[in-house]
Amino acid sequence: MPIKESELILNPDGSVYHLNLRPEDIANTIITVGDPDRVDTVTKHFDTVEFSTHKREFHTQTGTYKGKKITVISTGIGTDNIDIVFNELDALVNIDLEKREIKSELTSLDIIRIGTSGSIQKEIPLNSFVISEYAAGFDSLLHFYDSEHVQYFEISEALKKQTNWFNKKSDPYVVKCSERLLKKLSSNKTINGFTATNVGFYGPQGRILRLAIQDKNLNDKLANFNFKDKNITNLEMETAGIYGISNLLGHHSLSMNAIIANRATGEFSEDPKTIVENLITYTLNKIIDKD
Repeated sequence: MPIKESELILNPDGSVYHLNLRPEDIANTIITVGDPDRVDTVTKHFDTVEFSTHKREFHTQTGTYKGKKITVISTGIGTDNIDIVFNELDALVNIDLEKREIKSELTSLDIIRIGTSGSIQKEIPLNSFVISEYAAGFDSLLHFYDSEHVQYFEISEALKKQTNWFNKKSDPYVVKCSERLLKKLSSNKTINGFTATNVGFYGPQGRILRLAIQDKNLNDKLANFNFKDKNITNLEMETAGIYGISNLLGHHSLSMNAIIANRATGEFSEDPKTIVENLITYTLNKIIDKD
């Protein structure tokens, strides 16, 4: 049965509603960034840029880097945007948009996030690269899907217990990256981490300006969390949503984090643009590396 027009919304030119993309516009390897302006920061390294479009916070360019076709797309901030971007990217490769039917043969995308993050562990220094092996989502996104088979309940239960999790907050979920991409992009320049994905930048990450927060010790509790020698290493706002939706849809995803702040020491990078630039070039070169 065809998917209803209200469920899969297409623009008059046949492109998916929010991203303004058609199937031929994207590669099977995709880099996501939060900031629309960061798309140009990535694609300036490309040999060619063959396609570009920009709608709302979703800026997309597709081109080649040392002969490999890659798409770079901005998601904006937060897992609500991840829900839009990843469902629409999947629709481009796995739904026949003219017939509005799921294809019999499905395509698996490689999706790599390049983003900034703050460490909550003193020993993870500024300007380092953290790869999110696991991610804990403090939003509710994954609970709206049939997702229990991709969650690590033993870890999330330990997290709630060790932090004395406030029961009016969203129930944390824990998901994992693609093992294949983890192996491909890891090196002696990277640190394997366990990332907490927050629902905001200020209160949800323990920042206090004028508003009091429910648990002023939460960051310390997260930093002290331990499950079979796994510690939460850093905070950001997209990774758990990326891993959750990717796992459900059968795509491979990995989150690369440039550590520009250390919340434990109160430090902030003196040159965040350079560390992000270094992470971009590192990631591009690892993508084209022959295994």
